Amino acid sequence: MRDRLRAAGHTVVGYALDPKVSDAGSLAEMVERLSAPRAVWVMVPSGAPTHDTIKELSGLLSEGDVIVDGGNSRFTDDARHAALLAESGIGYLDCGVSGGVWGKENGYGLMVGGDTEHVQRLLPIFDTLRPEGPRDEGFVHAGGVGAGHYAKMVHNGVEYGLMQAYAEGFELLEAASVVDDVQGVIKAWSRGTVVRSWLLDLLVGSLRDDPELEKLVGYVEDSGEGRWTVEEAIDQSVPVPVITAALFARFASRQEDSPAMRAVAALRQQFGGHATRQAPGDAPGADDRTG
Repeated sequence: MRDRLRAAGHTVVGYALDPKVSDAGSLAEMVERLSAPRAVWVMVPSGAPTHDTIKELSGLLSEGDVIVDGGNSRFTDDARHAALLAESGIGYLDCGVSGGVWGKENGYGLMVGGDTEHVQRLLPIFDTLRPEGPRDEGFVHAGGVGAGHYAKMVHNGVEYGLMQAYAEGFELLEAASVVDDVQGVIKAWSRGTVVRSWLLDLLVGSLRDDPELEKLVGYVEDSGEGRWTVEEAIDQSVPVPVITAALFARFASRQEDSPAMRAVAALRQQFGGHATRQAPGDAPGADDRTG
């Protein structure tokens, strides 16, 4: 993001914990080197790191400055941050950012929440960061404080569902003896079909480098936004079964030996005499029905 802004002629002074990529030795030095009125873009892990950074900046910045939280903060944190900064006359915007490592070249999808006055002032920054083309196809002022992060939260929930659907389709193709070219099928979906997308293009690239994804372990973390989406859906009484199932699938990926599935196996054995697989080192007992 820094490189994209600098390439467009914007002055950027950055601070990071890693001195190799930092322009300043501290937040205080960074603020001092920026000309007022300042715009400070915060992009650190959500929760305490973001709150602590904003709190420190509130004592360093001046009236008329603006902070943009571009990280994946929970939308409920935004009102607290906006109120804290308002005490010193400092503006606040929350900005959901999508695009990942490809954003430098392709641009970033931006979802912003906050006062129109602050959004308008920073439009040159947003226009530089967003993809080329019509502004409303890569940028939205979603509403007041919190709306940007709320939109990004739902965006990530939808992303969970899309990725899970592609993954399940891949697994089913792999399991089918009738399909010889799984990689070719996935690639053929990338043009002309109703399931084409950038995520699908990324899957095509992964399969090109590793046709059966054998170099990877099926362990998937979650950043938190999928959980927040499901929690918010419960609060709003909105059914989101696909997003919920995708989140739970990630939980399942972290279990080497699922206690729940062991219980299911035991129940199937008890009521139907269905075959079970013994844990390593455990020999079948006399009453074990494994036939």
